[in-house]
Amino acid sequence: MSTASTVEAPLPGTIPEYWQAFSRDYADARLRFITQAQSVGASVHSYTHPDRTTPDGQPLRIDVARLGPADATRTLLLISGTHGLEGAAGSAAQIGWLATGSARALPADTNVVLIHAINPYGWSHQTRTTENNVDLNRNFVDHSKPYPPNDAYDLLHPHLVPAQWTQAGLAAVNATVDAFREAHGADATFNATASGQYKYPQGLVYGGEQREWSNLTLETILREHLAQSQKVALIDWHTGIGEYGEPFFLCFNEEGSEEQQQAASWWGKERVLDQRPHGLARPNYQGLVFRGVEQFLPGRQVAGAVVEFGTRGRQVGEALRLDQWLRFKSSQAADATRDDILRHDLIDAFVPYASGWRQSVLSHGIHITEQALQGLASW
Repeated sequence: MSTASTVEAPLPGTIPEYWQAFSRDYADARLRFITQAQSVGASVHSYTHPDRTTPDGQPLRIDVARLGPADATRTLLLISGTHGLEGAAGSAAQIGWLATGSARALPADTNVVLIHAINPYGWSHQTRTTENNVDLNRNFVDHSKPYPPNDAYDLLHPHLVPAQWTQAGLAAVNATVDAFREAHGADATFNATASGQYKYPQGLVYGGEQREWSNLTLETILREHLAQSQKVALIDWHTGIGEYGEPFFLCFNEEGSEEQQQAASWWGKERVLDQRPHGLARPNYQGLVFRGVEQFLPGRQVAGAVVEFGTRGRQVGEALRLDQWLRFKSSQAADATRDDILRHDLIDAFVPYASGWRQSVLSHGIHITEQALQGLASW
């Protein structure tokens, strides 16, 4: 595990270098986040997983930092790590903003709540999903009711992850997907593999059969830290969709609502309205964290977006399959070198190692946060 002596925090009021904001791993990120939050006077609270640990046996924790008065009626809510290993990018955006002067001079009647590593298992174990292979961003459905069907995924599921991660195995997967696309169209294919499914625990975008620990803990966090909040600006940081290193906004506020218009005013109508991920119709996403925040804050106004940073475009779909293959069809004993190489490829697919990508994410992340904070103050 990393030690505090390895953390070189940026000076207060400065924009950090990318290597000061990005971390080596989950443990390093925790230290950087807590160190930076405490340096600007934030209160920090930790929520420990009851029965899972890091690969080296350390506790898994969601950390929450709050700046500003506890009874503020306006809150900027910043979430990282919904999709596990993508958390390195969201964490960098959080740490980068904490290093700016704005973190020390919030608008009146406003606080900022930063939730760091909402899915700590996924990040620590270098996967996008939770300890139960649940896509946390599909888990916020009513588990007491019948789950949303996904008949198209049912057809594709047996063919999506190859038995062997070889060129021949991948070619067979691509042939099946291409045939489905030819028959049903690109939009339907994207919806089938992205909207969510609730039948196959070892499948893609599995929404689970019950509320995950991270789901339950998010409700606790919002109850404890946003009790007085009436207007909430939400950013849930992600990676994968959009142009390389550039932000892509997915606003899930009701079409034409005041909240949607607020988000558009903060970040620009051209960025927020009528967005097409990968140039395709937006899938009918089920069980989003965005919906969970709305549900856990009844009677409050929540405006914002999932903000993605682009990596490999449509080719990121192969990385989603690789994540599942490494988890369920590989064996370290079989070929540890191969799996280590593939694991680094998976990480690079969602948090590229390239300095240009990381510096772009950091710069955009700080600016997007500032836009939301200033817009919230006048809402």
